Amino acid sequence: MKRIYLILIALIGITISCSDEFTNVDPIGSLSDSQLANPTGVDLLLTGAYSVLDAGRNGGIGNYWGRSADNWVADVASDDAHKGSTDGDQPDLYELELFNWQTGNGYFMARWEVLFAGVNRANAVINLIASSEDPGAFVVENAQARFLRGHYNFELKKLFGNVPNITEENAKNLEYNVANAGETLLTWADIEADFTHAMSNLPSSRSGSYSQVGRPLASTAQAFLGKAQLHQGNWSAASSNLEAVISSGQYGLHPNIVDNFKSATENGSEAMFAIQYAADDGQVMQGNASGALNYPAAFGWCCGFYQPTQDLVDAYQTVNGLPMVDDFQASSAMDHDYNIDSDGAFTPPTATVDPRLDYTVGRRGIDYNGWAVHAGKSWIRANFSDISGPYLPKKNIFTAGDAGNFAQGGWGQNLTGLNYHIMRYADVILMAAEAAVESGNLERGRTLVNIVRQRAKDMTYVDVANTNVSIELYNAAWASAADARKAVRFERRLELAMEGHRYFDLVRWGNMTSHMAAYIANESATISTFAKGQVFQDKHQYYPIPLSAIDLSGGVLVQNPGH
Repeated sequence: MKRIYLILIALIGITISCSDEFTNVDPIGSLSDSQLANPTGVDLLLTGAYSVLDAGRNGGIGNYWGRSADNWVADVASDDAHKGSTDGDQPDLYELELFNWQTGNGYFMARWEVLFAGVNRANAVINLIASSEDPGAFVVENAQARFLRGHYNFELKKLFGNVPNITEENAKNLEYNVANAGETLLTWADIEADFTHAMSNLPSSRSGSYSQVGRPLASTAQAFLGKAQLHQGNWSAASSNLEAVISSGQYGLHPNIVDNFKSATENGSEAMFAIQYAADDGQVMQGNASGALNYPAAFGWCCGFYQPTQDLVDAYQTVNGLPMVDDFQASSAMDHDYNIDSDGAFTPPTATVDPRLDYTVGRRGIDYNGWAVHAGKSWIRANFSDISGPYLPKKNIFTAGDAGNFAQGGWGQNLTGLNYHIMRYADVILMAAEAAVESGNLERGRTLVNIVRQRAKDMTYVDVANTNVSIELYNAAWASAADARKAVRFERRLELAMEGHRYFDLVRWGNMTSHMAAYIANESATISTFAKGQVFQDKHQYYPIPLSAIDLSGGVLVQNPGH
């Protein structure tokens, strides 16, 4: 120990005795701001800020799979999805699904770390531009960095609630240990400010604006601003911004919902903002690594995680073409093959369903994304004794026509090149419908919901022979605001299920505790092994601040209430 102190004293002495010229020499192997403050350097740092969208690669802090760029982990804490696989695989995630949350769970720290990495990289771009000789030459780049910072902070706010606001000034002064309370608490106003700035300074059209696909437009930022306002219940402002995006005419719905999940059409008219994955050139490092567990056991894929719930399947039942908004849980569950082996007798269900069911959920006897007819239990890694039931995900699974757009990692995991839509146009339409209803304009809300339902009605269906499809529009006016509210919220589930939105919708609607109690009871009645006595509590509406983060902060960060 004495020897270490002597070395430190010697180094301090050298530093003091050296000239200013010595201390101003850039370290070998690094680039100073003055060297980077040019178009090439700004673009490099901006690319680094974008790269965090995919949640990074191996390494980092916490349990890697918790990074979940497509928020599939959050879906597991909702009524849409089970963790999948066997109960003993990924016990941290098992604890999340059963709401047996511990603040030291590695899934929380992993997501916290990667999102703050995104904030810090965006701040680095903003500071670099400010230090350049001509910041005005980088208006669009600065707007992109502000948009990305707004997005990363939005995700942090949705997941953790009380998080610190790490500003560009903090980053400039290397002040990262910031409190998540008081004046340094991240607010919705902070997030809105970034989206507002981006909306005012991003290009209005892709034509001639970007050489890369997927970068945000002014209308993209306006949609995200509207969504942030929706989360606050600021219905009038949200409606204004979301309706402006619709009126822009820049977006449209694909003929089929599955077009959003195919390589050839994923950046089409419905794409608002997406993580641009790629694997068609065999590049594992560009595929969706944080979703690599979520493939069925069939075809030698890995690893059987992220299974849709029976409750979700039941929600797709229809009567006279309309969803059973009030009583889908009270009716009998859709017939299923839980506890039936693939060689056992199985009678397909006769209930009429919304066609979006079979673009969302893989179930026995129905074509599975063009690969084969779903064979049932032999495709499910989970055992009958596990909590996850008989269904498979579909939206995140590449179709047979996209077989070349995935790569296999070193231990056999699949990394798809399909984009993940952080926001797509159908989401904007339904958010606008919600804002309209909450603002008292029920007819506008009904019109917007029917736009989405019309696409579902007009689709070419997966497997007409084995699917009893029945879907109609809401042709009669909604009787009350309460009816309209339930219809819009239900439509969001049907359209956006298994896309990482459900948990956050339930939280912002403010009734999640009672809602999840009804879900747990309904799911347990069919998937009996799901019944573990789990209870969703108010505290589960936000992740806990990770214990490791609190420890590393020296107590500057404080825990969320109840955890």
